[in-house]
Amino acid sequence: MGKQGQCLQTLAAGFERAGVGLHSGADVTVRVQPAAAAEGRYFIRLDQPDAPRLRANLTTVAETQLSTELAASGTQVRTVEHLLAALAASRVDCARIEIDGPEVPLLDGSAREWVEAIATVGLTEIAAAAPNPPLVVTEPVTVQAGDAFVIAMPAPETRFTYGIDFPYPAIGKQWQSWTPAQEDFATNIAPARTFGFADQIEQLRQAGLIAGGSLDNALVCDEHDWLNPPLRFANEPVRHKLLDLVGDISLLGRFPQAHILAYKASHRLHVQLARELQAREMVRSC
Repeated sequence: MGKQGQCLQTLAAGFERAGVGLHSGADVTVRVQPAAAAEGRYFIRLDQPDAPRLRANLTTVAETQLSTELAASGTQVRTVEHLLAALAASRVDCARIEIDGPEVPLLDGSAREWVEAIATVGLTEIAAAAPNPPLVVTEPVTVQAGDAFVIAMPAPETRFTYGIDFPYPAIGKQWQSWTPAQEDFATNIAPARTFGFADQIEQLRQAGLIAGGSLDNALVCDEHDWLNPPLRFANEPVRHKLLDLVGDISLLGRFPQAHILAYKASHRLHVQLARELQAREMVRSC
């Protein structure tokens, strides 16, 4: 993500945010600190013995049910995608993320607070240990499950496109694209909040999920309309799905030069595509 494809930027100073985890319901504090060029982006579980480290890359992805979870050294950090999207889109190649609980706080359900905090402290350049060439996709790669898919296609610059289709009148069919070199993530994508459906809440909670979800940190719709308007964008749901995609693809280390197109996809498919690209040695992690 840094200049000329090298890990050359970190935070100029650290910042702290606290809140509740979407699925765990746990109160968690996160401190995001500068890191060295060779370290990339990684988490430190300060509440665990010996403060284990979890690198934010594909080798540590453990679960992808309704969020992306990293696990290593007998510990885990869940719902990392919003913070990672904010860091990657803000061109923070290297960051030490200290956390005192099992899940990154949801905050307002978007990446806006993370992006604003990064902008407040600013960035600084750091020397890369070795050249790190751009990640270029040279032929189409597709992963699919039913009618859902994610495809990476050769392109002159990085571009993300997402499409969704839900049987709820408030959402229906929506599409959104974002090109990092041309459009501001902070304005166009980061404010989009996570969303859910009133008729699924009880089932998810019985399954041990969304314990920290509320009308304050997630958009919720029923069979007729949104329960907590107004929306920040007319197509806020698909913009949030694109946000999730950005966070998951960032686990490659940097964004590949490709047009990544997702339709009705999931964290599982996002990660599956990234792993496929890495396995084919079409891209390499930072």
